[in-house]
Amino acid sequence: MASGPNIAIVGAGIGGLTLALALRARGIDAEIHEQAPELREVGAAVALSANATRLLARLGLDERLTAAGAQPTELVYRHWKDGRRIAAHPVGAAYREQFGGPYLGVHRAAFQRILGDAWGNERLHLGTAVSDVHEDPADGARADGAGGAVRLDFADGRSTRADLVVGADGVHSAVRRRITAEDVTAYSGTSGFRGLVPAAAMPSLPDPDAIQFWMGPGAHVLHYPIDSTGTVNFLAVVEGPAQWTTDGWRTEAAPGELPAAFEGWHPAITEMLSGAPQSARWGLFGQAPLRRWSRGRAVLVGDAAHAMLPHHGQGANQTIEDAVTLADCLAEARDAGGSGAYDAALRRYERLRRVRTRQIQRSSWVTSALLHLPDGPAAERRDRKLAAVPADFGWIHAHDAQRAMAPAVA
Repeated sequence: MASGPNIAIVGAGIGGLTLALALRARGIDAEIHEQAPELREVGAAVALSANATRLLARLGLDERLTAAGAQPTELVYRHWKDGRRIAAHPVGAAYREQFGGPYLGVHRAAFQRILGDAWGNERLHLGTAVSDVHEDPADGARADGAGGAVRLDFADGRSTRADLVVGADGVHSAVRRRITAEDVTAYSGTSGFRGLVPAAAMPSLPDPDAIQFWMGPGAHVLHYPIDSTGTVNFLAVVEGPAQWTTDGWRTEAAPGELPAAFEGWHPAITEMLSGAPQSARWGLFGQAPLRRWSRGRAVLVGDAAHAMLPHHGQGANQTIEDAVTLADCLAEARDAGGSGAYDAALRRYERLRRVRTRQIQRSSWVTSALLHLPDGPAAERRDRKLAAVPADFGWIHAHDAQRAMAPAVA
């Protein structure tokens, strides 16, 4: 039987659902509150690396994920115009053997459906947009705000209470407003277009089963397979607009703007971009590191705490690491008991996650400019460095969030 704190999770995306499943596996109740009227993921696909797929396997999701997704064969970097292979590294079986888990491309909707089916509907509350979060002295909160019941107020006038609230509600987090007044989102000066294209529609595309970066002046394209039918997901990133003035992270672009930005690129890229309707333009945002991830009994996970650019493919993966780490910290606090155990658990969770997520945030931000270099000496230096990608970034994929907890236990 579940026991421990009554936890309210705000957001039923990848982070919220993974956290709920991880808590359930540890015997802790949770209620999920999602503002959307139905479960749906925004975006085309997600790349799951071993640092996340290992954790998802421990939640019993590995077979369903493998069946729904695709394992890329290689990681390939290509020249924007002539398509030559600048650097290539094996993924597939070699990656799985090295890191103890597969690298998977999967449609976001399929991934969320797997998570949602595993969770069920009983403790999932749709159409509940959070308008305010605060600790209520009437329910036992100390005057200094360090503990006690938290009240969630919803836009429809209803409210609920919990012992602890987790903000898994993304870049524009309502829960984060309770924790900090910092304006931390940072527009990168770049934006992206997304799409799904059948490999058969791109006869000029070499190695359609690989995850590939095509790098060129002021732009790049990332693509990878996401299912067994040959569907390829792409993200085409361009410079601009100089300022992001739209509320939210999507806006419409002028017809033909995407293919015009890649005029003169390799035929595989022009086939790819013309093989799907032009999507909305997505502003690419990072986030300055937060000074705190929790306040009292409210805490953040995923993009609410550390939004990052997509250039290492780690947004979803770091969210999954957060979720499992927080679940482990809360389970150990329940077992330890004592009035201060959960406050200590939130501090420990932040301590375990802060440095790693900052390192990946910073590296992703720097990588953006490197992918957009024009031909010349700087691009040549970058190209030579790409031969060392497995050595330089293996630490991201080798990390095991649960094993990382062991030093804190000692």
